[in-house]
Amino acid sequence: MQFDSVDAFFKSGQALVVKGPVALILIEDSVEVDSTLRHHLDAGFKSVIAFASDDITIAKDLRDRVHRVTFDPLSDAALETVVNGTIRIAGPNVWLYYCYNAEYLFHPFCENRTVGEMIAFNVEERRDTILTYVVDLYAGDLGQHPSAVSLEDAHLDKSGYYALARKDRWSNDLERQLDFFGGLRWRFEEHIPAPRRKIDRVALFKVKPGLKISADHTFNDPEYNTYACLWHHNLTAAICSFRTAKALKRNPGSTFDIETFRWHNSAQFNWHSQQLLDLGLMEPGQWF
Repeated sequence: MQFDSVDAFFKSGQALVVKGPVALILIEDSVEVDSTLRHHLDAGFKSVIAFASDDITIAKDLRDRVHRVTFDPLSDAALETVVNGTIRIAGPNVWLYYCYNAEYLFHPFCENRTVGEMIAFNVEERRDTILTYVVDLYAGDLGQHPSAVSLEDAHLDKSGYYALARKDRWSNDLERQLDFFGGLRWRFEEHIPAPRRKIDRVALFKVKPGLKISADHTFNDPEYNTYACLWHHNLTAAICSFRTAKALKRNPGSTFDIETFRWHNSAQFNWHSQQLLDLGLMEPGQWF
């Protein structure tokens, strides 16, 4: 199904978000569009909806499986427009997920368990959200891959991640809320605006009336921003993303300062959930 504008989708696309989980993918450029869509189709989402401008091409074999909405993801407040608008038209208790192109969702045991199975377990734990960490990927050889994007030569940081207490406007610690940092946004923070340095994102969540997301990836319901429930730790997931790497190499203000993203704590990414679990970049909680 295709929609010629985001308003047309909000007006007549309700049938696509009656049952979840639903993936909303904002396609900012032509980098790894098809691999991103295929990855999330294979993950088990009921609907995959791509928000892209007219100049973006999607492979023929995907056009009948992916719903397309003509939209500019680089426009002001694009994230809020897409996510909050979809929340308003979604069916009750539908789970939504959002990401950008060249980003790939991994969850514990994803090689043999679907995203729907993970959500079902999370619902049993009385949780309405799943916290995800955005794990930066980057090409190991920028000479061979000057855009910093390569699925075959993908690397990630195996250490250097940390969390700080999230504060309210009066500098009090917020209950069960942390700001997480690491990856390229930490190592090259001089090129990253401070509000964009966090790597935590509540990318999987259950819709409810009045729910809204902000540009900083937090919701207007404080409980949606927590990393765990009151009684024990919960599972988390990871979004393995080339988005920061390609931006750093595309931006004239940073590209000439970066000869390589590799350092002594780089590791080849093997595209398997066990590596992320072993590195502590996501947790299974009580899901075995």
